[in-house]
Amino acid sequence: MNDTLGRPLKNLRLSVTDRCNLRCEYCMPEDDYAWLPREDVLHFEEISALVDLFVSLGVDKVRLTGGEPLLRRDIPTLVRMVAAKPDIADLALTTNAVLLADQIDALKAAGLGRITISLDTLHRDRFKTLTRFDELDRVKEGIAAAHRVYGSMKIDTVVIRGVNDDELADLIEFGKTVNAEVRFIEYMDVGGASRWSPSRVTSRTDMLAALTSRYGSIRPLDESSSAPADRYRLPDGTVFGIIASTSEPFCRTCDRSRLTADGMWYLCLYATRGVDLRGPLRRGATPADLQAIIADTWRARDDRGAEVRLALGDQRAFVPVQDLLKKDPHLEMHTRGG
Repeated sequence: MNDTLGRPLKNLRLSVTDRCNLRCEYCMPEDDYAWLPREDVLHFEEISALVDLFVSLGVDKVRLTGGEPLLRRDIPTLVRMVAAKPDIADLALTTNAVLLADQIDALKAAGLGRITISLDTLHRDRFKTLTRFDELDRVKEGIAAAHRVYGSMKIDTVVIRGVNDDELADLIEFGKTVNAEVRFIEYMDVGGASRWSPSRVTSRTDMLAALTSRYGSIRPLDESSSAPADRYRLPDGTVFGIIASTSEPFCRTCDRSRLTADGMWYLCLYATRGVDLRGPLRRGATPADLQAIIADTWRARDDRGAEVRLALGDQRAFVPVQDLLKKDPHLEMHTRGG
């Protein structure tokens, strides 16, 4: 089942909570937030039922996100429920790893296939500045635990000019010690509670130039994939990725959609409106009715959010923090699972 640009419904990012135990500058820089009402948050059985519908329409990749997904109580139970679905080929989870060391074994036993860890700096002072918490040691403990249990992982790094753009090689070298493929992400201007500006973006071109000066010739990998990262190989064989969604959007091949913890379905990370699936589900809509809502919505999809933002240049469409974000938490990245 394809949208108007021929993009299939294949990849579902499933947010299980909007809460987080860090306050990263590029995601949650405000002092307080309007949280989703707890009574609106989907129960595991409701999530499982919706996943069944998405799978029936073609989804075979599911990623659990947040907020911080490990804050959701009994998350291994949900992992077990989703992993048991035979048509899901890839079940992954993205975490900041603060709570990972204590949960990694249960997640693996429940059937979690892969793990991605967010790590933006190796310096304690920078970590505290970026996240407002002194948790770098626990993050590294979580990474070590993931290495022990899974053997490999991915590490995601949001690169901000003047903040951590001088750590690209250091992060790659750290990744080598834990068999992690590092993926550098261009700083994106999602939502309104952000300190984003064009001058703070380190582009893919800039990243490759910096890494070439350190390592020498870097070869792009010739791959056919809808994955957001373009992957490269260093002279010693180390592979890393760059997600250039700000300077060179990949909207035309994006097969991702996002379901929030309270059942709002977003067709694009940049979308300002979603489709309410919780309401019909709790009012007793049949699976066929819900399936029709999802199918009709996807077939009409024409979202190209990152391309539209790029075309705006410096005149980006800010979402006023006080006027809108506090009234509709769905507009923020931490709610819809960046």
